[in-house]
Amino acid sequence: MPQQSPIYLDNSATSWPKPPAVAEAMTRFLAEVGASPGRSGHSLSIDSGRIVYRARAAVARLFGAPDPLRVVFGLNATDGINQALYGLLGAGDHVITSSMEHNSVMRPLRALEKKGTDLTVVDCSPDGELDPAEVEDAIRPRTKLVVLNHASNVTGRLLPVTEVAEICRRRDLLLLLDAAQTGGTVPIEMEEMGVDLLAFTGHKGLLGPQGTGGLIFGGRVDVNEVKPLKTGGTGSRSELEVQPEFSPDKFESGTPNAVGLAGLLAGVRFVLETGVDKIRAHEDRLMRRLLDGLAAMDRVTLYGGTRTAGRTATLAFNIAGMSPSDLGLALDEQHGVQARAGLHCAPAAHRTIGTYEEGSVRFSPGFFTTQGDVERALEGVAAIVAGGAP
Repeated sequence: MPQQSPIYLDNSATSWPKPPAVAEAMTRFLAEVGASPGRSGHSLSIDSGRIVYRARAAVARLFGAPDPLRVVFGLNATDGINQALYGLLGAGDHVITSSMEHNSVMRPLRALEKKGTDLTVVDCSPDGELDPAEVEDAIRPRTKLVVLNHASNVTGRLLPVTEVAEICRRRDLLLLLDAAQTGGTVPIEMEEMGVDLLAFTGHKGLLGPQGTGGLIFGGRVDVNEVKPLKTGGTGSRSELEVQPEFSPDKFESGTPNAVGLAGLLAGVRFVLETGVDKIRAHEDRLMRRLLDGLAAMDRVTLYGGTRTAGRTATLAFNIAGMSPSDLGLALDEQHGVQARAGLHCAPAAHRTIGTYEEGSVRFSPGFFTTQGDVERALEGVAAIVAGGAP
C-alpha cells in the first residue's frame, strides 16, 4: 500500500502549511531588500522600513487597533505578554487571571508574585468556562490589570472577554488579552470589545513564520507609563543615550526581524483577503465532525464540552487505559496523524479540567486541513481504540 502523506493536526502550536506567499515574501526580502529598517537613509533601508510599517498596518487592521504605531513587534505572544506584565506591574499591585492560562501568562505572573505583586487566579469550571462575576468579585482597591487568554490552547474554550472588558472599564482597570490562539481565526475588534492590550503571535492563525508577534496598545493605555523590557538602539533619536519615549521605538530595541515581518505581512494579508469569518466557518465544520466522531467512540473522553459554539478548532481527548504520550506516538507512527500530547505548556488548565499530571492529546485542525484529513484521523483513533491497525 503506498505511503500516505502525514495529517498535520497541530495548528494550535504552529500553523502549517503556510500560504505560498509567505515563503515568497521572505525569499524576496532576502534576495532583493535585505537591509535594516530605519537604520539608514538609502533606498534598501527605506524599502525594508516600508515592509515593517505595512506589517504594522495590516496587524492593526486585522485586530481593529487604533493606530499602527501602537503595534509593537517582538518574537511572539510571550514577548508581548511579558512586555505588558513587567511594563505595568510592580510590588503592591494586584492582578487577576484565570485558571485556564498558558505558562506564557502564569510564569511571568508567578515571577512577579515573588517580587511583591499580588495575584488572584479565578477558577474556571471543569469545562474551562469562566464566570465574569467571579472576576469582578476578585477586584481589590489595588487591582491594576486583568489578564486572560481569549481561548484555551488545551480545550479551545473561549472566555467571556467582552463581559470582563465591560467590568474592567466600569472599575477603571486595564484588560490584557492573550490572543495567541484566536488571532486570525476568531474575529477580534480591540476597541469594540474593550481590550486595552492585545498580545499576538505570527506563527499560528496569522499564518506567518516563527519569531514574529508582539503587543498592541489600545487607546486607554498611556505608553509613557509602561516600562520597556529592554533598551538599546532603535534607529531613532540616535543623538540621545536614553530610550525614546514614543511607540513603537520605546519597546523595540535592536534590529527587528524584518524578513520574518515580511512573511507575517503576507500571512496577515492572506487572512484579510480570505476573511476571518470564512476561516472560522471552515474550522467549525472540521471541529463538528471531529467532536461527533470522537464522542461516538468507546473509551474516548472529550474535554471542554462537545459544542462547537464558543470554542476554537482545538480539541483535547484521551483514551481510557492509554497514556497521552503513547496515544500520540501511536497516532504518528501507525497512522501518520501528527497531534500534540502532554500538558501543552498549560498545567493550570489541565488541573482545571482534571487531566494533570499526564495531560491529554490535542487535535487542532487549521484552514488548510481537509475533510479527508479529519476522516483519516478519526479512522486512526478508532483503530487504536479497537486495539489494532486498520
